[in-house]
Amino acid sequence: MSVVGYAGMTHLGLNSAAAAAEKGFEIVCFDPDPTVIAKLNSGTLPVMEPGLQQLLAKNRARIRFTSDRGDLKRCDIVYIAADVPTDDRGESDLAGIRALIDTVASGLNNKAILIILCQVPPGFTRSLHLPAERLYYQVETLVFGNAVERAMRPERIIVGCAAPERPLPESYRQFLSAFECPVLPMRFESAELAKIAINCCLVASISTANTLAELSERIGADWSEIAPALKLDKRIGAYSYLNPGLGLAGGNLERDLATVLRLAQETGSDAGVIEAFVRNSRHRRDWVLRTLHTEVLAAKPRPVLGVLGLAYKENTHSTKNSPSLALIKHLQHCLLRVYDPAVSSKAANHPSATGCASALEAAQGADALIIMTPWPVFRELKPATLAKAMAGRAVIDPYRVLEGHAVVSAGLDYFTLGMPALRAEKQKATRA
Repeated sequence: MSVVGYAGMTHLGLNSAAAAAEKGFEIVCFDPDPTVIAKLNSGTLPVMEPGLQQLLAKNRARIRFTSDRGDLKRCDIVYIAADVPTDDRGESDLAGIRALIDTVASGLNNKAILIILCQVPPGFTRSLHLPAERLYYQVETLVFGNAVERAMRPERIIVGCAAPERPLPESYRQFLSAFECPVLPMRFESAELAKIAINCCLVASISTANTLAELSERIGADWSEIAPALKLDKRIGAYSYLNPGLGLAGGNLERDLATVLRLAQETGSDAGVIEAFVRNSRHRRDWVLRTLHTEVLAAKPRPVLGVLGLAYKENTHSTKNSPSLALIKHLQHCLLRVYDPAVSSKAANHPSATGCASALEAAQGADALIIMTPWPVFRELKPATLAKAMAGRAVIDPYRVLEGHAVVSAGLDYFTLGMPALRAEKQKATRA
């Protein structure tokens, strides 16, 4: 079996390496930073991902962590899996990945295949001064919080090639066959754009859900009743992204929209629909702030607010473009009580934020409780216990972590995306 290398011990690199080791391949994990490698050899991971620690431990005998690029000479295949940072405009900084490619390429044997796995803009792979017959681009399938499953069982593998009509090298073909899914060879630019196309389709679903969820809130509908009907339509599908949210977060989707807008401007193409997606995301991100102004801040300018969650999504410690941190920037005049299971309260960067040891402690004395990240542990909160702990009665839960009617039965008001507010007073009046 081929010896497979991964350069860049990132979220992408580690999950991909663990999955390949589970398939039975010998793996060389390279990072130019000796400190990163030392921590990995001691069992300390630089990322948080459910199941990753266990998968790496299970296959430890097949994995070598090293900062010596000479160890890559044993590899038949080497993946470049570095992080590609983006700025506030969603534009990629490619300097780091170019430096890593140069480092790795100089350490390969003369038959090894180099594969760019991290996401790059169209045109990047072909611009590299490397032998075309030994250079490929593969679309990554990383999803934070579900990365192990995605790496182990991809739906398909998209491969960018200099000459897609030619067969893939035997070592590469053998490796990909272990994942037992369709392999789609195509030219470099098509593969690079394919990943962007996938994310644009996801954004289209998210934007549609957000638009109609907001309309549901205004007209008395409940989007959670509508979404299941859409998923039964074969033209939409059971796995469609139809849960409303607080705009786009994490960085990757924003980067791809920015790339499309840039390419459209350079080529004279129309990208009006992409511009609309960006506007919709910005509008929806402020939903919590608008609700706070109406329900709390208008009556109490300096309230105590319990904020649950700082990560941009559950099961990760990433705060890139986090809706929670974006909200906190607008709450400088408030007193905050903050808790996240994986992110330090220091990430809030707020002058009046108190870090708490639990979700219930964050709710203590709060005029409003805001659940900004749908961590599973927050589902264990008991509405009656929250009602006793809080000073106010507003529970703002955009992702429906809690059951709304149970919250209202405990004497609290409940606000969520996709349906009108549920108010305790109205429920009492209805019962009377």
